[in-house]
Amino acid sequence: MLNDFIIADKSVKKPMYRQIYLSIRQAIENGTLKKGSRLPSIRALSAEKNISKTTVTSAYDQLCAEGYVMNKPQSGYYVAAEFENRPKAADIFSKRESESRYYEYDFSGKSIDEKIIDLAEWKKCIKDIVNRNYLLTSYGDVQGEEALREALQKYALGTRSVNARSDNIVVGAGTQAILFLLCSLIGYGKKIALERGGYVQSELVFRSFNYEVNYYDCDEYGVTINSLEEIKPDAILINPNFSGTRGDNMPVTRRLEMIEWAKKNGALIIEDDYNGELRYSTLPAPCVQNYDPENTVYIGSFSKVLLPSVRIGYMVLPQTLTEKYNSVKGLMNQTASKTEQLALARYISGGKIDVHLRKARRVYLEKSKRMLEAIEKYLPDAKTRLNETSLYLTLYFPYAVDVKKAVELLKQKSVRLKNDIRGDGAFALSFSGISEDKIDDGIRLFGDTIKELM
Repeated sequence: MLNDFIIADKSVKKPMYRQIYLSIRQAIENGTLKKGSRLPSIRALSAEKNISKTTVTSAYDQLCAEGYVMNKPQSGYYVAAEFENRPKAADIFSKRESESRYYEYDFSGKSIDEKIIDLAEWKKCIKDIVNRNYLLTSYGDVQGEEALREALQKYALGTRSVNARSDNIVVGAGTQAILFLLCSLIGYGKKIALERGGYVQSELVFRSFNYEVNYYDCDEYGVTINSLEEIKPDAILINPNFSGTRGDNMPVTRRLEMIEWAKKNGALIIEDDYNGELRYSTLPAPCVQNYDPENTVYIGSFSKVLLPSVRIGYMVLPQTLTEKYNSVKGLMNQTASKTEQLALARYISGGKIDVHLRKARRVYLEKSKRMLEAIEKYLPDAKTRLNETSLYLTLYFPYAVDVKKAVELLKQKSVRLKNDIRGDGAFALSFSGISEDKIDDGIRLFGDTIKELM
C-alpha cells in the first residue's frame, strides 16, 4: 500500500513528527482509515519517507496516547478509534434501498437474460486481446479503434440500414459520453427539443451545455410537426423505435415529415436508436439516418444488445460534423476501454453478434408472450402495452391503484419493478433479466398485491 496521504515535507516549518501525526489522525477521523486497519511499520514508513525512525515513533506514540492507534506487540500499530459523525459512503443510500439487494422476481430491466449471451465466447475475445501485450501497452485511437469502427460500419448497415463510412463513426463509453462529445461539437447555448419522459439522462448533458430544453408534443405516431414549429429547436432528440402516446415505432410518413421540417428549419436530428435491432415480433424498420444521412446523427449502444457491463456506444456523424470533429479530436481522449473495443470488434467480425441477436430475438419473443399470458391470467382487468425494443410491458388499470404502496409491498415479496413511481399511475415491468420460469410466479405475486390494495 502506498502511504502518500501521510505528509512528511521537509520544506515545511512544522515538525516532521507532527505532520505525520496530523495526517494519520485526519485519515482516522474522516473514515479513510477504518478501525482495525494496520498502519505501516516504523521501519517501512521511515524508509519510504526518508526520515528517521525516531520521528515516526514520536508520531505513533502520540497517536497511541490519544487513543487513535494501539500498539500490538510483535504485530504492529492498528487504528483503534472510530468516529460516528464521519461521512460514510453508505449515507448516500440511507433513504433508498441498496442496488445490491437480491430480488427473486426482478422486473427492473437492470440486467439481461444469461441465456442470450455466450459468455464463454465473450471471455475468449477478451482473453485474446489481453494476451497481446503490444495492444495493452499503447494508447488507443481517440476516435475509436479502427478495427471496431470498420466492424460497426458493417454491423450498423446490416442491422439498421445506417449509411456510414468508418471515418464518420466515433466511439465512446456509452450514450451519455457520446452526447457530451456531440454537444461539444454542436456548441453551447442551443435549443433542444425532446420527448418528455424519454431518455432523461440526456437532459443532464444538455443542461451542462446551457441548452434550452423543450418538450415536444406527441400523438400516436410520435413527435408532432406543429410542436416543432412552435419550439423552433436547433436540434431534435428522438427514439423512433419507441415514440408517441402508444410507444410504437414511428411510421415512415412521420419520419419523412420530421426530416423535411428539420431540413427547412436548419435543425439537426439526433437519433437515439436504443435497442433498434432488438425487434422480434415485427421486423426492424430502417433508421431515420437511412433517409437523411446529411442531417442526422445516429447513436447506437450495446448495453442491452450485448452486456450491460460493456459500456460502448457509437455515433455516426454527418460529413460536416465529421470535419469539425477531425479539427479538434487531437485535443480529446477516448473514454471507452481499448481492450473492450478490440474484443467487441472481434465478436462482431467473427459473426458472434449475429448469432447473439437471433437468439436474443427468439428468447425475448417467448418471454414477452409468457408475460402477456400471465398478466391475462392473474390481472385480467389490466390493459397492457408492449414496448418491444425497450423490453418491457406497461400495465394500466381501469381503477385507481396506490402505486407507491404497491411498490413497497412488492419489494417485501422480493418483487422489483422497472420503475419505482410513475406519474401516470401505470406500472412498467421488464422481462429482459428475469428468467422465463419465474415470470408466472412473479406476475401472480403482482396480482395478489393489487388485490390487497383494492
